[in-house]
Amino acid sequence: MGVMQEFREFAVKGNVIDLAVGVIIGGAFGKIVDSVVGDLIMPVAGMVFGKLDFSSLFVVLGQVPAGTGTSLDAIRKAGVPVFAYGNFITVAVNFTILAFIIFMMVKQINRLKKNAPAEAAPVAPAAPAEDVLLLREIRDSLKK
Repeated sequence: MGVMQEFREFAVKGNVIDLAVGVIIGGAFGKIVDSVVGDLIMPVAGMVFGKLDFSSLFVVLGQVPAGTGTSLDAIRKAGVPVFAYGNFITVAVNFTILAFIIFMMVKQINRLKKNAPAEAAPVAPAAPAEDVLLLREIRDSLKK
């Protein structure tokens, strides 16, 4: 079997298509979580910790040119290296929330699979092996 034919069979399988749909939905879901964290959770956390904006937490690792400004974006645009730990905190919170939500979804799906009634499909009994058939013939012939 050629490589192209094997690849075609692999790509047409339902699992690959399901994976593609999952990646697309996951990307969209990631944007939702980013919005929840950036627009809802972090402002509340900032208010609790003294009106602190996590995105403005950074340490400048180089010389800032005069007249650049003090915001993270302005310093980055000037090409100055910056240790932006506030951004990291935001991304870490995003990841934690996303991981927890995915964990809860997988847990729920597993629970639903476990509770789903098994569909009883009629199963034909397996044909006995050839040696079993031969032994039955010998048994039957000895009975006669």
